[in-house]
Amino acid sequence: MTLAFGPVFDAHLHIVDPHFPLVANDGYLPPAFGAAEYCAAAAPLGIVGGAIVSGSFQAFDQDYLVAALGKLGPSFVGVTQLPASTLDHEILALDQAGVRAVRFNQHRGGSESFAAISAFAHRVHKLCGWHVELYADLAALRPAEIDALGALPQLVIDHLGLSEGGLARLVALAKGGAKVKATGFGRVFVDPEIAMEKVAAANPDALMFGTDMPSTRARRPFEPADMALVAGVLGPDLARKAFYENAVALYRPKAIAADSRVAVQS
Repeated sequence: MTLAFGPVFDAHLHIVDPHFPLVANDGYLPPAFGAAEYCAAAAPLGIVGGAIVSGSFQAFDQDYLVAALGKLGPSFVGVTQLPASTLDHEILALDQAGVRAVRFNQHRGGSESFAAISAFAHRVHKLCGWHVELYADLAALRPAEIDALGALPQLVIDHLGLSEGGLARLVALAKGGAKVKATGFGRVFVDPEIAMEKVAAANPDALMFGTDMPSTRARRPFEPADMALVAGVLGPDLARKAFYENAVALYRPKAIAADSRVAVQS
């Protein structure tokens, strides 16, 4: 399914390469999903680039991510997980490799306090323009934590904030400049149509579509029909922003594929 109104930048995908260390999270280890498998699944979708996101099961491993970026090429960027103690020269080396953000997974345990996240967010943004991505149920956060998120230099919220109870907070953060991933429709507990409508009304530059492939631990995996849902809810102009423009402006890939046939680099 190639969308008629333009190309797609997949703002949220996972590569699971068993040649690199995997760490069980709550006893869970994902099946393999390599660069070749991703490209085969992405081929009919009009995808010209994307953001490879580190999952809980990859902990702080950077080798898998650098390898995946090398295989998928310069139209892809990385979103990694790092401890706040990471040194500047290590961050700059990852930036050169194509990493553009650091992710904190509060939904599955979390590695840092919100005070540490805030300090680290300001440091990496000043150092190389990185932003913070947060996987959390916004309804479960304390008001002071929401305030801290709103004060970050740039914030991205995964999977529509996960729950209906967090929707008002999600909309308020988007209105304040946060980006919101229209992803994981098979894992969220909020109506995606309502959430996308409200977020787009608050900030037309906020939504970024992603496949969330291979949809680890979701109640149902990504389906191409999810893209049709985004297009139907947003209409052509806002959908073009959500499918491509908003994410490309944020992630600054080194290049964009000349056509929609993403492929493993030789």
